[in-house]
Amino acid sequence: MRHLESLLFVAAEPAEVAQLAAALGVKPGEVEEALAELSDQYASRGLRVQRRGQRVALATAAEAAPYVEKFLGLSATTRLSQAALETLAIIAYRQPITRAQIEALRGVDCDGVLRTLTARQLIGEVERLETVGHPIRYGTTFEFLRYFGLQNLEQLPRLHHDEPEQTQSAEAATAASRDDAEASRTAGVANERAERDQAATSGGAQRE
Repeated sequence: MRHLESLLFVAAEPAEVAQLAAALGVKPGEVEEALAELSDQYASRGLRVQRRGQRVALATAAEAAPYVEKFLGLSATTRLSQAALETLAIIAYRQPITRAQIEALRGVDCDGVLRTLTARQLIGEVERLETVGHPIRYGTTFEFLRYFGLQNLEQLPRLHHDEPEQTQSAEAATAASRDDAEASRTAGVANERAERDQAATSGGAQRE
């Protein structure tokens, strides 16, 4: 399977495991085994095997970034804002996820941040929901892995809170928003009725 490394090296974009297997004339399982071996070999070297689902790519190690940038004459990577990092973290851990779901968790409008992250190719459209408006579900990209020096999403740091608790918090916040809106509408209707009753009473008193 020594030719696998050559294919990954010349690939212009992340390659599918099935595509690599077809080119090498082997089964996908054999490619998976070879990728695992290659990843182990690269652990102490300057390259990494990056995975996202069934797509694979070769990339330079994160610790080599300053030297690569200097050699290629590239400017230092522009840092992301705190808002962008928070949004990106939500997408990374909960993907695929819609804008509405992200905003429910952050509590603020995320349109501008999502456009920035998309422009920097750190996130992308995974699919569209078959609901009204066909909202986009976002997910991270290979550029996201490169930016943070990850080989795959399994290398993301573990969360301190359990998923169910976070989900319940988000649902509670959404429910509270609905309750507040309903309370405001109810109060508005009550005030209008009170004003009409008061006007009717005043009119009746004047006629008498």
